[in-house]
Amino acid sequence: MKSTRFATFFALLLIIFFLPQCGYNDIQRNEESVKAAWSEVLNQYKRRYDLIPNLVNIVKGYADHEKETLERITEMRSRIGSMQATPELINDPQAFQRFQQSQAAMGNALSRLLLVVENYPDLKANQNFRDLQAQYEGTENRIAVARNRYIKAVQEYNTSIKTFPNV
Repeated sequence: MKSTRFATFFALLLIIFFLPQCGYNDIQRNEESVKAAWSEVLNQYKRRYDLIPNLVNIVKGYADHEKETLERITEMRSRIGSMQATPELINDPQAFQRFQQSQAAMGNALSRLLLVVENYPDLKANQNFRDLQAQYEGTENRIAVARNRYIKAVQEYNTSIKTFPNV
């Protein structure tokens, strides 16, 4: 009787000791890190999205010959604006892929626009354009950093899932 009680007590003690270390809390913490990192990516994409109208308006005043490029950028901005970019987007692989493709296409179009601007010295000399260009370049860097943090958070989450339980 005493040994059964002792064995039960010892088993409960082991459970109490090892349960917090099983890794469940790590999985939850890593999942929240993934969500936070994705939200930061969305914030940076939104920042770029908000820069586009000002950039297009300044270029439009100088580069009438680039009307097609400007229209394409405006159309892409409208398409991206109609997508529901929520933190839950990462749970739908097809929607996530479409969102990423749209963002990549927007980045490429804006990069082409900035290359075209090289042909317009008056535009390059415009202080408002230079300020917007600096903001855009800074935003692209922030997007890259946020995406890298997101990828790292996903890797940590996936590792915690694969190694569960951590006893």
